Amino acid sequence: MPKEKKPIGVVTHFFGGLSVAIVKFNMSMAAGTKVHFQGATTDFDETIQSMQYDHKDITAAKKGQEVGIKVSEKVREGDEVYPIE
Repeated sequence: MPKEKKPIGVVTHFFGGLSVAIVKFNMSMAAGTKVHFQGATTDFDETIQSMQYDHKDITAAKKGQEVGIKVSEKVREGDEVYPIE
């Protein structure tokens, strides 16, 4: 029986015009990491190309930090982010 993956973050906001998801990570996360967005109507993989914190580019997010991530599809508040191994 496969063990359930735990979410590593949650979408707290989405800026549709910019296609930017604001994600609060519960662990440190580096740019270049491949993640999966999952929600009621959301289901896609994304490689984190760039992250921003406080409108500045960063290469990694700290645990508990809310960062902006450019996404290729629409996400919604409450969508969960999972690691891809």
